[in-house]
Amino acid sequence: MAEQPWVSAATPTVSSTLRIRWQRADTDATVKGVSAGFLKVNTLTLHAGRGLLPRDIQQQSSVVVIDENLRKKLFPATVDPLGQVILVGPLPCRVVGVARSLSAYGGNTLTLWMPWSTANSRLLGQDWFNSIAVSLDDNVSTPAAKKILQSLLTRRHGRQDFFIQDSADFVNTIEKTSMALTLFLSLVALISLLVGGIGVMNIMLVSVTERTRETGIRMAVGARQRDIQRQFLTEAVLLCLVGAVVGVLLSLSLGMLLSLFIPHWQMVFSPQAILMAVASAVVVGVLSGWLPARQAARLDPAEALTRE
Repeated sequence: MAEQPWVSAATPTVSSTLRIRWQRADTDATVKGVSAGFLKVNTLTLHAGRGLLPRDIQQQSSVVVIDENLRKKLFPATVDPLGQVILVGPLPCRVVGVARSLSAYGGNTLTLWMPWSTANSRLLGQDWFNSIAVSLDDNVSTPAAKKILQSLLTRRHGRQDFFIQDSADFVNTIEKTSMALTLFLSLVALISLLVGGIGVMNIMLVSVTERTRETGIRMAVGARQRDIQRQFLTEAVLLCLVGAVVGVLLSLSLGMLLSLFIPHWQMVFSPQAILMAVASAVVVGVLSGWLPARQAARLDPAEALTRE
């Protein structure tokens, strides 16, 4: 597979969950036996040290690359993990690299990579691969590549005793699910804004009715219709802005509380979302305050002064 001109990298994979120990720290982690091209195939970048080399595969070397989550789990912040010897199951291994995931779906899993030859012969006692991961060039058609790989493996095996998974299909499914969830939450937010706008409009209409005499006095001493309209419209916008500020502060406070009680769940607040929330409050204030402001501006001063 790696010899195909349109394949940028390929790596076999064997995997198992084993106990990882360093001094008094120990945890369960996913141990993956891979080849030297695993960094590119799995969208990983080195944070420190080096990756696996072809000679590590050939010599069945006891070297490993760990991810950042496993480094934080095993080693204190003051300890450099490079060169440290850890126990992978019963096998002592030297840490030669720390990898960082570039994928949005990396999560908080604890992962360790080692030469597949070492994993098969010295840990798992098997002579087969669980899977083979292939990375394609950017200008290659994925469906065409899948057909060629399927034909190649079928000829090699004599029958189709495998299946092919395309990560693009998984990403598309996640994107569709995320889009549906975003649409649902947007509809909920739209309904909330509509209900809030109706509430602000009712409050402003009541305010216009209760302050009819005040409005009449202002108009009698020279206030123009646009001055009255601007006054009530400003009050509606300020009312919505106060609500937006309270909502943002409440959200930030709840996020901090959740981070304290659930350390592994960190709430992320983007400045763009906060600005959008405030802008939405201003728009709701303008739309909901326009009708009451217009009604107040069109009052007859003589009639307004006679009302109690």
